[in-house]
Order: sequence, then C-alpha cells, then structure tokens
Amino acid sequence: MGQQFLKYGWILVAPLLILQLSSENTLKLSATPNERNGKVFESNRQMFSSPALPDAITFAGEPVPLHVPDVAERLDRELLANAYLHTSTLMALKRMQRYVPEIKQMLQENNIPEDFVYLALAESLLSHVTSPAGASGFWQLMPDTARGYGMIVNSEVDERYHIQKSTLAACRYLKTAKSKFGTWTNAAASYNRGMGGIDRAMKQQGVSDYYDLYLNDETSRYMFRILALKEILGNPKKYGFDLPEEHGYKPLTSKPLTVNKTITDLPAFALEQGINYKTLRLYNPWIRGYKLTVPDGKTYVLQMPM
Repeated sequence: MGQQFLKYGWILVAPLLILQLSSENTLKLSATPNERNGKVFESNRQMFSSPALPDAITFAGEPVPLHVPDVAERLDRELLANAYLHTSTLMALKRMQRYVPEIKQMLQENNIPEDFVYLALAESLLSHVTSPAGASGFWQLMPDTARGYGMIVNSEVDERYHIQKSTLAACRYLKTAKSKFGTWTNAAASYNRGMGGIDRAMKQQGVSDYYDLYLNDETSRYMFRILALKEILGNPKKYGFDLPEEHGYKPLTSKPLTVNKTITDLPAFALEQGINYKTLRLYNPWIRGYKLTVPDGKTYVLQMPM
C-alpha cells in the first residue's frame, strides 16, 4: 500500500529538522555569555530532552512486548523522531479534528479497531498526497489495488481520494489480512510490506509474530511509527503540544447532490451551483479533471457546501 511513504517521507521533513537545529544554534550564538549559560541554554536543553518510553502500550488491544530490548529501542527511536517533528505533528492534530471522527466511525462499523486511524496518519498524515511509487490518498492505495476493490481510478475520477470509499477498501484489506495472519499487528505490518511479503518472511524465519521478524528497515520501523503517533497524538500535552481546539480544522459541512448525467464543464457547473471549481474540488477531492463522465445507469454523489 504505502510501501514508499516512510522511505521518502523523511526526505520531506529533513529540511525542517535542519532549519530547527540551525535556529537553535543561531539563538545560542547571538546570546550574551550569561544568557548562553543561563535561561537560554536551559530552555534549549529541555527542548531536546528525550521523551520517556511509556510503561506499556498496545495496538488494537494487542500488547507490545517492551520487555524485549530491541522492541523497546525501536519504539524509542520513533518516539524521538516524531516527538520533534513539530510542523507535522501540529498539522496532524489540526486535521484530526476534521477527519478522525468520521474515519473512526467507519472503522467501528466495519469491526476494525480504532487504532488503525494511526495507520492512516502514518501513511499520509491525513493529507491527499501521492507517493513516488504512485500510492495516493489517506490510505495510500496503489491504482491496481484500488481497482481491485471496485474503485474508479482514471483521469477524471480517482476514488482513492474519496475518504469513505478508500476507508472502506482499507477495512476490507485489513479484515482479510487479520484472517490470514491472526493478529491486527501482523495485518498492519502487511499493509506496508504486502501480505505476500509478510507471509514469505514468516515462513523463511519460522515465526508468526511481527515482533519476532527480521525485516527490511522500512517495515521494521513501520509499526513503531504507528505506535509513536498513537502515543504522541493521543497524549499531545505530554509531549509539549498544546493545540487549542479552535485552532483545529472543523469538519466541512455539506449536502449531497446526485448526478446522473455527464458534466462536460465542471467549472461552469460549479458556478451554476453558486460556488467555484476550487470549492467543488475541496469538497470532492476525488474529482481530478474538468469533466465528469457519467456512464448510463451510473450516478455520482457530489458533496456541496451548505
């Protein structure tokens, strides 16, 4: 699914870390000797303190074996990495207010544990991104994977950006993976490596638990990034993030409009509805072009601002 996200995601945030470190060094150099030895230095020292590991943590009700040294260290690494990604963390907290309630409801309705919302956050930070490998949307579905779940992916419509349909596809995948591998943790790991990849690794190594597997670096870190996001985003004040509720992004209130005929000019259509093309795309991110072809017998449901 999102095999390439972690591999390239760090490239995107590295400049932010460099900028942050550069800013800290500038602050120290520009301060007077007394300031460098006093409050300014103390403030910087605290900013880069190491977050403590939680005494215990679970994923989808399954305990993480923190008594195993490498397991604890791998979680520690991701907590350190993600606790200081301030821009990404704050953006995630803002977007969570808009999208998480609906996603959690869909997960619950499909008997998927709510913790899987952190998998979506690990994949995309709830942003309509496309990976270098071509995975798109909140759940980072590849085109063929999406089509295999009955979703439309073409130049006009890409339902990987349809929050409800892509979440439903992810639920179907996770149910199948849970049935195959026995645990939600293994199912989550397979979302990154693929069912075939996890299955081969288990057979080659004679184990059946993700935490016992020797894996490539990306999949080895994958579950721990999810766990770190659960810990940090689930307890933001503990990690120094205090986002007032009013600073978060509110859900977009909308009303449905059923379309059963081809719309040859979406910008003109939007203006006829009293909005513009930009707003139409904001409320319907699965629209990818300026025309919407509706085959005979099919309908599309557009979300329109109220």
